[in-house]
Amino acid sequence: MSIENVRKYLEQFGLADRVMELEDCSATVAQAAADLGCEEARIAKTMAFLTKQGAILVVMAGDARVNNSLYKAKFGEKAVMIAPDRLPELVGHPMGGVCPFDHVPGVPVYLDESLRRFDIVYPAAGTNHSAVRLTIPELEGSVQEFAGWVDLGKGWRPEE
Repeated sequence: MSIENVRKYLEQFGLADRVMELEDCSATVAQAAADLGCEEARIAKTMAFLTKQGAILVVMAGDARVNNSLYKAKFGEKAVMIAPDRLPELVGHPMGGVCPFDHVPGVPVYLDESLRRFDIVYPAAGTNHSAVRLTIPELEGSVQEFAGWVDLGKGWRPEE
């Protein structure tokens, strides 16, 4: 799967023109923010976890980290990231390009509360040189197999 597949997927929502191919690698939050000229928190990183039921994706703000106790309370098991070499097989995108669009069917996607404080966020678009500019309602409405909002993040609230 590639940026072209993600672009084609987003056509159904009228969002294909928002996909950006970046000159530099955007595989990390810092790299993506530098390429896009935005704050790191606005990078909507998609994290891939392996559960007993299979792969799941959690999209959270670039400055948030997974709170393991909240994750375990929500999913009933410890958070286990999918190994980079298994991402294409289990999720359909390579490391740095994992996104909530045009992924392997049957993979539920959760959006983390850390995203709600922004008007615009930038998830990847299938490669480690891509991004897509979306409002939160556009993101929520275009996520493939949207499973709901969760509160799994830590480190992004001012009081933390």
